[in-house]
Amino acid sequence: MTETPDPAPWPSAWVRAALEPAILGSLAAGPLHGYGIAQALAEHGFGRLRGGSLYPVLGRLEEAGHVTARWVEGASGPGRKDYALTEAGRRAHRDAVAELHRLADALGTLADDTAEGTRP
Repeated sequence: MTETPDPAPWPSAWVRAALEPAILGSLAAGPLHGYGIAQALAEHGFGRLRGGSLYPVLGRLEEAGHVTARWVEGASGPGRKDYALTEAGRRAHRDAVAELHRLADALGTLADDTAEGTRP
């Protein structure tokens, strides 16, 4: 039986748009490997991500200097790649979250103005 990914409660385009800051946020408490990042995101409503969605973003974040990656030997199996947040990544996360809050505020204001029949 093939396991179907749990859907996120938001449209997939929203999840894709928020994936970089979400990944950075998942690493704020400490390093995680890819599966650990996917689990953290699923626990926070991003649905169950597939490697084809997660690893290209991790690669871009590494190229941008927002995360570092290192191979860690497995105790009872193969090694794995752990990702850690850099200081630049912390700043990028903080800035992206602030921008998303401003976007949400703008959307809320627009909806309120439209419902009230007023426009600025």
